[in-house]
Amino acid sequence: SSQNLSEEFAKAARQLKKEAPRIQFGKIDVTHQHDLRKEFNIREFPTVKFFVDGSREDPIDCKGVRQASAFITWVKRRTGPSTVLINSTEQAEAIIHADDLAVIGFFKELHNASVEDFCEIARDVPEMPFGMTASEDVCATYGIQKNTLVVFKKGKPVHNEVLGDGRGNKLDLTRLIKTFTLDLVTEYNLETSVKIFDVPVENHILLFTPKNSATFNAIYDNYKSVAAEFRGKIMFVLVDTNETRNGRVFEYFRIREVDVPAVRILNLTSDTKYKMPADEVTVKNLKEFCQSYLNGKAKLHLSSEEIPEDWDKMPVKVLVGKNFNRIVF
Repeated sequence: SSQNLSEEFAKAARQLKKEAPRIQFGKIDVTHQHDLRKEFNIREFPTVKFFVDGSREDPIDCKGVRQASAFITWVKRRTGPSTVLINSTEQAEAIIHADDLAVIGFFKELHNASVEDFCEIARDVPEMPFGMTASEDVCATYGIQKNTLVVFKKGKPVHNEVLGDGRGNKLDLTRLIKTFTLDLVTEYNLETSVKIFDVPVENHILLFTPKNSATFNAIYDNYKSVAAEFRGKIMFVLVDTNETRNGRVFEYFRIREVDVPAVRILNLTSDTKYKMPADEVTVKNLKEFCQSYLNGKAKLHLSSEEIPEDWDKMPVKVLVGKNFNRIVF
């Protein structure tokens, strides 16, 4: 909520006042400041922008940062080095084991485009520590031979991404890394919904099923194994249809009890929905659905009411999704 973010923002301001007094924090209620709202194109609340060197032009957006600690890290990485330079295996181990998650960049040399990409990604992911190294010993310890970004979770490598020397796709990598702050499959509830929407992945797949059904474990295992393959591209969400507080989500997707288990994909940017064409939640069906969606081949799902029996009785016909095309066109 705005209130919550406001408190975290104030906490970060108090802390940074001691550590970096040159950085000023301000808060604006734009309900009466229409000119400012227009000038900085404020469309959602709360919005946090970072102004550099007294310039009003092109402030940097601080998106998806909710905790005071992440605010502090975000600001520090914008005003100083965004990654820790690692010279020894001991240093690397210290970073990898300091927190639940860590990202290390292993490079042949520290002056190329992929190093710049790595440092920029670090600026946008303040939730976890970033380190980089060009030490041959350190690279050899972890068996790394190419320029590679490695995500460590609880001290173990969980994802390797070869970076090469050209400009990589920073946004895709940022999304991928941020998904590690969530489980492979996130169960939807009031607490996790904020986190789900904070991770900048616009494609969400949702599995609607009762968690206490006899087939749940088998279906969930299939869903999880496919989630690993599409990490960073599609976010996998589980919706328990036995949980009455999820009612609004069922309404939004027009899911009825007879439909479950059901699988839908939602594109957050265009607000379009897609229905998995197959009924069975198998690894093969899920993979085909995700792949066809990413290739732009999936059919849009336009949910419709059933055609009323008396739709044709009166001079004004009753149209629903299912008979609209046939009658109108």
